[in-house]
Amino acid sequence: MKYVGLQSQIWKNNTRSLILLVMFPVVFYVLAWLFLFFTADPEFKDPAVVSGHFLRLVPWITIGVGLWFLIAWFSHSAMINAATGSRPLERKENKRVYNLVENLAITAGMKMPKVNVIEDDSLNAFASGIGSSTFTISLSRGIVDKLNDEELEGVIAHELTHIRNRDVRLLIISVIFVGIFAFIAEAMLRSLRYGSLGRSSGGKKGSGGAGILIALALALVGYLLASLFRFAISRKREYMADAGAAYLTKKPVALASALRKVSRDPVIEAVKRRDVAQMFIENPQLEDKKKGSFFASMFATHPSIKSRIEILEQF
Repeated sequence: MKYVGLQSQIWKNNTRSLILLVMFPVVFYVLAWLFLFFTADPEFKDPAVVSGHFLRLVPWITIGVGLWFLIAWFSHSAMINAATGSRPLERKENKRVYNLVENLAITAGMKMPKVNVIEDDSLNAFASGIGSSTFTISLSRGIVDKLNDEELEGVIAHELTHIRNRDVRLLIISVIFVGIFAFIAEAMLRSLRYGSLGRSSGGKKGSGGAGILIALALALVGYLLASLFRFAISRKREYMADAGAAYLTKKPVALASALRKVSRDPVIEAVKRRDVAQMFIENPQLEDKKKGSFFASMFATHPSIKSRIEILEQF
C-alpha cells in the first residue's frame, strides 16, 4: 500500500468524513420527498406540487429528527458503559496506566480523560464521551496486562487521537441516523404484520398498505445507505487515529506490534451491540472478522489490521 504522507492522509480522511457526514441528512430529506411523490394522488403527482408539500413538512421533520438526536445524544455514554461493563480505574489501582495516559495527554495539549477498565482478558480498547467532562478511555484488563509499555502507549495515543479529533461525536451522529432508518423500517414492518395501517383514511383497502410498503422500501434503502456511510466514516477515522498515535509517540512500529497482538484476541464477551463494537480499536465481534472480499469490506466497521500495519510501518 502506497503511503502518501501523514498530513495528506489526515486532510483526505477529514474531507471524506465531512462529505459522508453531509450525506446523512441529504439522504433523509431525499427519501422523504420520494415518499411524498410516490404516495401522491395521480392528479397531484407533479414534482413542483410535491416539492411544495415537502417544504411545508421540512420544519416538522427537522424538529422530529432533532428531538430524536437530543435523546440519543445524552443517553449514549450511559448506554456504552452499560453495554461494555466498563468501570472507573483508580490511579492507585494501576499507576502505570495513569502515567502513560497523563504523559500523552500533556504531550497532546489535552485535558486528561477519565480511565475505565473492562474486566476481560481479551485485548481491546475504545474512547467515548461527548465533552471534556465525559471523555473516557476504556481499556480491557487483557490489553493492560499483555502489552508492554510502548505498545500500550501506542493504543492509548490512538484513543486520545479519537478524542482530540472528536471522532466519538462523529460516530454517535452516524449511529443515530442509522437508528432513525432502522426505527422507521421496524415500525412499517409492525404495521404490515398487525394491519394497523392497512386501510386508508377513507376505509378503502390497498392504498394504506401500498403507502406502508413504499415507506418500508425507502426506509430500507435509507438504512442501507446510512450504514454504508457510517462504516466508511468509521474506517477513515481509524486510519486517522493510527496516524495521530504515530505522531504523538514517534513509535509507529510499537502500535503496529500492539495491533498484531490485539488481532489475535479482540473479542470482548460483554459487547453484543454493533454500534458499540465499532468504537473499539478493533471490532470485538467475531462476525466482523470475516473480511476479504470487496463487498465484505464495504460493510466492515474497521479497515483490516494488515492494511493498518502496512501504513504504520512506512512512517
